Amino acid sequence: MIQATIFTCVLCLLSIVRINCDEHTHRYKEHDEVVLWMNTVGPYVNHQETYNYFSLPFCRGPKKKISHYHETLAEAIQGVELEFSGLDMKFKVDVKEPEEYCSVHLSPEKTESFKYAIKNLYSYQMYLDDLPIEGLIGEYKRHDSDGRESYYLFTHREFRIGYNNDRIVDVNVSSSSDYRELQPNQELKFTYSLLWVPSDVKFEDRFDKYLDPAVFKPRIHWFSICNSFMMVLFLVGLVTMILMRTLRRDYARYSRDDFDDLERDLGDEYGWKQVHTDVFRPPSHTLLLSALVGTGYQLAFVSFIVIISAITGELYTGRGSILTTGIYAYALCSPINGYFGGSLYAQHRGRHWIKQCLVSAAFLPSLVCGTAFMINFIAIYYHASRAIPFGTMISVAAICLFVILPLTLVGTLVGRNTRGQPNNPCRISPVPRPIPEKKWYMEPSIIVLLGGILPFGSISIEMYFIFTSFWTFKIYYVYGFMLLVFFIAIAVTICVTIVCTYILLNAEDYRW
Repeated sequence: MIQATIFTCVLCLLSIVRINCDEHTHRYKEHDEVVLWMNTVGPYVNHQETYNYFSLPFCRGPKKKISHYHETLAEAIQGVELEFSGLDMKFKVDVKEPEEYCSVHLSPEKTESFKYAIKNLYSYQMYLDDLPIEGLIGEYKRHDSDGRESYYLFTHREFRIGYNNDRIVDVNVSSSSDYRELQPNQELKFTYSLLWVPSDVKFEDRFDKYLDPAVFKPRIHWFSICNSFMMVLFLVGLVTMILMRTLRRDYARYSRDDFDDLERDLGDEYGWKQVHTDVFRPPSHTLLLSALVGTGYQLAFVSFIVIISAITGELYTGRGSILTTGIYAYALCSPINGYFGGSLYAQHRGRHWIKQCLVSAAFLPSLVCGTAFMINFIAIYYHASRAIPFGTMISVAAICLFVILPLTLVGTLVGRNTRGQPNNPCRISPVPRPIPEKKWYMEPSIIVLLGGILPFGSISIEMYFIFTSFWTFKIYYVYGFMLLVFFIAIAVTICVTIVCTYILLNAEDYRW
């Protein structure tokens, strides 16, 4: 398990090195070809609804088609659909006058397609030297005087590309200088111009222009972290009071030398002491519990690795780099899942350890993949670019079968052999103690729901920023704050777990 964990860290470091080494591949000589990739179109207000760029009746340039394949598994999962634009672009070669590269005859069907896209604020996304380019495809106007609707399509794009020595460091595109009102049965000519401008921007800083400080305000982050930290202090104080006062007094009274075993069993006992012979009884769903515990450990390690990788490697600069790192880290952290889940299952004398291993390995992947595949059918029906190709499904299934499952098995074997022996501090009664009736708010299901409020509250602000970047065109980059929130969430979860466990045991409910 330790070797596999080290291998995971090495692989993540290699992914960071790969991203940093990309700096040496983005170099051009004068007159070298610069490729403009067309990616997707979709509503600007919904970043997740995307379609292939040429699903609208745009035309391609005259250049010979360059094939593109998904460079990473994450690209295919995220719906990246790069296709060559056909534009003839050369490094440091200006095209000052508008140059026509293709034309489209607008049939009534094509006209309606463009009108629908313009009315729904469709925007496009392109990539030039891995730099994203975004903009609206047209403009919609409604005339109040007669109620007439006009649709204007931007037919000219002016590229202004900044370069620093032999590297491209900035791309700006203007589309509003020339537009045509859409009318059926007309010929639309698409043109472009190109201007190369020297820039002082360093190559490693070229993504800074895409980082929006107005969205991720440090003051709000620090305020949120301070509030969460105060919550941690309160919970730590509460746990300390429980452990240092209540439990210490009760345990000292219970473990006096003048009490023999019979007096301990039948004497003046109350609260948690009455269930001390039942609390380590194997739970009714030991297999599921061990799978959940193992998966939790694995997710904690994966989250830490991805956050550290994002901080040190600036993964947001590469398409799908964060998702790729997450997939690799999750697959190669599988021994952690097997180790902790398998050892817990063995400590409770579980006999079906192979079944437990399979459930641990497949629990989270089956939930995620099952949900994704169901949504994928909807994406396929609407011909969205988010539809996952069949080959990608096979790749994900292969990772689960040939990487995650064997490594989980290795971790399970190690855990059973090193920590599989029960180490209960007291004996277990052969007859289960009846659980007394209690108030409705003392039921485990209610305590689970209430106990989740504080951990969620400690991460809610950061989750808001994460989903803001997920649903919009913003790049999330404040991973230092995420790391702090990650540790705060762990501390809050631990404290809440201790408090909830103590409350249940005082209610004489020893169920796991």
